[in-house]
Amino acid sequence: MFISDRLSSYRLRNEINIRIHVSVESVSSEDPRSEHPMIMKIIGELALLGAIASVFLVAAQGRAAERAAEESAGRDYVRTLDEQTSRLRNKKTIASWDYETNLTVHNEQKLLQVSLEVASETKEYWKETMSYLWHEFEDPDLKRMFKKYTELGTSALPEDLNQRLIVAINSMQSTYAKATICDYNNRTKCDLHVEPEITNIFATSSDAEELKYTWLEWHKAAGAPSKSNFTEYVQMENEAAKLNGYDTVAEWWLSEYEATDSEDQFAALWAQIKPLYEQIHAYVRGHLRVKYGEEVVPKKGPIPAHLLGNIWAQTWGNVEKFTRPYPDKTDIDVTAALIAQNYTALKMFKTAEEFFTSLDLSPMPELFWERSILEKPTDGREMVCHASAWDFFDGEDFRIRQCTTITDAFFKTTHHEMGHIQYYLQYKDQPVIYRAGANPGFHEAVGDVIALSVATPKHLRVMGLLEDGPEDLESNINQLYKMGLDKIVFLPFGYLLDLFRYGVFRGTTTVDDYNCHFWQLRESLQGVEPPAPRSEADFDPAAKYHIAADVEYMRYYISYIIQFQFHRSLCQLAGEYAVGDSSRLLSNCDIYNSTAAGNALGKMLQLGSSKPWPDAMEAITGQRFMDASGVLEYFQPLYDWLKAENERNGEFVGWEPSTVQFCTPNQKAAMEATGFNKRLKKYAAL
Repeated sequence: MFISDRLSSYRLRNEINIRIHVSVESVSSEDPRSEHPMIMKIIGELALLGAIASVFLVAAQGRAAERAAEESAGRDYVRTLDEQTSRLRNKKTIASWDYETNLTVHNEQKLLQVSLEVASETKEYWKETMSYLWHEFEDPDLKRMFKKYTELGTSALPEDLNQRLIVAINSMQSTYAKATICDYNNRTKCDLHVEPEITNIFATSSDAEELKYTWLEWHKAAGAPSKSNFTEYVQMENEAAKLNGYDTVAEWWLSEYEATDSEDQFAALWAQIKPLYEQIHAYVRGHLRVKYGEEVVPKKGPIPAHLLGNIWAQTWGNVEKFTRPYPDKTDIDVTAALIAQNYTALKMFKTAEEFFTSLDLSPMPELFWERSILEKPTDGREMVCHASAWDFFDGEDFRIRQCTTITDAFFKTTHHEMGHIQYYLQYKDQPVIYRAGANPGFHEAVGDVIALSVATPKHLRVMGLLEDGPEDLESNINQLYKMGLDKIVFLPFGYLLDLFRYGVFRGTTTVDDYNCHFWQLRESLQGVEPPAPRSEADFDPAAKYHIAADVEYMRYYISYIIQFQFHRSLCQLAGEYAVGDSSRLLSNCDIYNSTAAGNALGKMLQLGSSKPWPDAMEAITGQRFMDASGVLEYFQPLYDWLKAENERNGEFVGWEPSTVQFCTPNQKAAMEATGFNKRLKKYAAL
């Protein structure tokens, strides 16, 4: 029975009740006192009022009983639905894993088949879910579950459109994963993938021409071929959004943050961070100008994106070695120590596991070690190498897929990915609809909270990966600067990727303006520019995995903010941090072995998404809002140092418009008419 049927039956029953009671009262109106008209009129009116009240009382009692019965039936139904949803999610996740770890046509077809089967079955359950009057339920938890279940996702699409969507996403992922380029120094060697070869080139090369060539070739191989599939994907995703009750995918994604002003909150966080980012940007640009010359790096303009040590210029840690504030101080990079101590991928993961168990959190289950892929296979298969953690929704099977190499960066990434697994383990006993982060940013923040401790000199010494040495002001500035090239530098990139997609989904960025608008956002927020002119023949956004793979990206931006909120609170619980105590700085806090911190973290993780995220935030921080003050507090010594250093060197803070063309004059002029510039000013804190 559907909602309309249920409502019709309730109205009919209530109408019959009213007619019966009024008829009974009408029959009893024959009375000898009718000879007193006024008295009888009053009595009649009172009787009628009493009858009406009786009707409403009986109807209300009947409706309350029906509502209670409906709610009880709904509770039983959700238990069954939970079991079936677990089964369906497990089935699809297995097919996704098989495809992404072995990119064959057979596995792609199997994934398509399974996806369509799961979508069809999910839609049938959705129809039954929609037949319940869950809005009238008394139990807020049951209402929350029903609300989540009434969002069907992309399964709401007709089968032919859903198939087109799946094919578009799979094609983009395959293009990204299989993209290769030729080596700059040996053009006959054409098997360079983004991981590890291209990543290593950007980490080690200082040849501006090699970096420019590699950047252009990667974006040509991984980006441009996906433009038509991305356009198809946008159309299908927006259709799915409408069928789920949203105007566009932008509103759909934003609904995960359970606030009507999420975009304003994101913008307010960026406004807090922007002054610190601009100081780092000015300082790095000055050093790059010295290294490469003003003809390559402008004094006041954006920084060329290929010179920042990362193919996407999303973090700049690889330029630290020649921009370090105090170069005579020892660098904290444990790559050499990891290699010297014979670390393997397995040993790195075992080390990460031991950190979590030291907090009284869960060890990895046996299936994790049996089924995870921790290194790139040597059997010649093509696979997606982007590190990821997987929940198979059966409460037992959790895996990581990661092409680990023995480096400082992967040491931290390993802790990050295991943070996802820890979240899965903590909320595995929740109903399946609640097996998710409190909001998308929470999941990404958990592993990074651990990595903040792992990266401290204090912890690295405990692990025997760093020799003893003085922890003076200069060493602290170096450490904060290195951390800032990751944590602060990432924020505008993490923010703009979905600002771009919001515009695409809402139609303010059309297929004719994809690349122009993307680079305008990158210039305005990041202060970077492409190494050569770009046009709409290019499609640079798809050279980033998360665009190709349909992964919402604002979660990373949020995670880089709230992880410092979590870190500050956990450090206080661990006795590792106190405001104003120079011997217990937030930047040198290590929560390793603190069961007090671990227990607090575990309680929050166990909630999953069963409560609105402010409840989860409050459980660990005492705050019910996202706040960048933890970030600013952590990096305050660096901000003070950079501000003084940039003033001393006469560095221009901020950036003027790029001289590299990525928008035509007509595109620039149209930005005002389409509302793009208005949104840019509002959300980019311009």
